[in-house]
Amino acid sequence: RPPPSLQAYPDIVFMLSNNLFRALPPNSDRDWTQEDDEDLMLEPAWPHLQVVYEFLLRFIVSGETEAKVAKKYIDVQFMTNIVNLFESEDPRERDYLKTILHRIYGKFMSHRPHIRRAINNTFFRFIYETERHNGITELLEILGSIINGFALPLKDEHVKFLKNALLPMHKPKCVALYHQPLSYCITQFVEKDPTLSTIVLETLLRFWPQTNSQKEVLFLGELEEILELTQAEEFNDLLVPLFVVIKRSIMSNHFQVSERALFLWNNEYIVSLIGHSREQVLPVVIEALECNLNHWNAAVADLSSNVRKLFMEMDMPLWEKCKKEYDDAKREGEKKRIQVDGQWSKLDNLVAATHPGRVVNGG
Repeated sequence: RPPPSLQAYPDIVFMLSNNLFRALPPNSDRDWTQEDDEDLMLEPAWPHLQVVYEFLLRFIVSGETEAKVAKKYIDVQFMTNIVNLFESEDPRERDYLKTILHRIYGKFMSHRPHIRRAINNTFFRFIYETERHNGITELLEILGSIINGFALPLKDEHVKFLKNALLPMHKPKCVALYHQPLSYCITQFVEKDPTLSTIVLETLLRFWPQTNSQKEVLFLGELEEILELTQAEEFNDLLVPLFVVIKRSIMSNHFQVSERALFLWNNEYIVSLIGHSREQVLPVVIEALECNLNHWNAAVADLSSNVRKLFMEMDMPLWEKCKKEYDDAKREGEKKRIQVDGQWSKLDNLVAATHPGRVVNGG
């Protein structure tokens, strides 16, 4: 069959644009963070739209479609409109869009910067304005494949995209919904350039959750993946702030957070990094390890005991030194607490003596 004539391209794109690009209905009142298929607002015109999407997909992948000619009609505005459709609540539509956008990215090389820019702008609106978007997961899955294909050395624009768009995606409360593809994108960057682990770890620590235990468990899992790709030099640069956060997680009131933090010592590579810097790490975490020995959860107590044994095997003199400093500091803190309690008692007695009948400290 002869390739489509030049006259066919504008007619095809006209048909596609008029059938696909539309104002999406307002988001339903359902809790979009809950993946409940029963409450989804499915597109009533899907039987018609599916035919059009199938046509678009076959048009893009066809060997008879010449990218050099078609790019004049499948232009920047067309790309932007495609990305905007990812807001659709219908997962069937987003699935088609994911496949089509990925194919367009692979075939139309000149449109690649525009596609990345459109995704970037979508992320900005999500992070700083709405914190609600139905297609974030699909867009991140596309980016995972795109980042995997980046050539080395990484271009400045790609690193800028990591810093400005991807890393701030850890900020929204609903990060659990899309954390897996987000984490994959981040690790792809660090695999290609291990020096990026510094900026990634700094950002993770900056956005570290304080009251959301589910999010903290996810962060600890991602932290382990990043540390596996981190070189000793970058590890040492963030040693103290990193383990201050890990110590806080070990001492968390939520046993799953504490357990996940202690699992870091099950990773041989991370243990080797810690071993080389044990003189800086142990003084930070020893309080958490000692406190957890009597933890109500048996798994947390056992893991804490195992980590203590690891440090002892690494350097027994260092352990004894840090343990002595910890015990001394604990005794000193207890003395201060007793002194403060005594001063409050004296003050209570003074108030009671000068103001008979006044209730002091609830007594």
